[in-house]
Amino acid sequence: MESSFTLDAIDLALLDQLQRDASLSNQDLAARVHVSPPTCLRRVKRLRESGLLQAIVGLVDPQRLAQVQGHGLQAIVEVSLDRQDAEALDGFEARVVQDDAVQQCWRVSPGPDFVLVVQASDMPGYLALAQRLFTADLHVRNVKAFFAVKRAKFAPRIALARG
Repeated sequence: MESSFTLDAIDLALLDQLQRDASLSNQDLAARVHVSPPTCLRRVKRLRESGLLQAIVGLVDPQRLAQVQGHGLQAIVEVSLDRQDAEALDGFEARVVQDDAVQQCWRVSPGPDFVLVVQASDMPGYLALAQRLFTADLHVRNVKAFFAVKRAKFAPRIALARG
């Protein structure tokens, strides 16, 4: 992103509305932020091109999906490596981010080297994931998994400062 890029109140309002509901039509989005539809379209395009707006995705309701497909299993996993040099950390990170079962990968400090949020269909699915990502990696020293029993909140929205 260019260093001269600035955000004004309209940009912040657009980002806020898109985080709340990215399925809004351009007309509805423009009306909510009080600009014309052409201005809205141009501004959203600028936000995408700047990299501030990474992706527009649909969020799946896990409770409704569970009714159709079964509950599945979600875990928060702490992973410590035996080495913390750039090669070991970058190598592990590159492998896990390619795996579809990994929803989030955080490199953290202090404590473990990584915290992952993973999704599996069931316990055998988790065991396969653990074998694939942790056991097969010679640099993984310790893994500690916490299995989710309830999700009280999930909000990927970032609160935006209003100038």
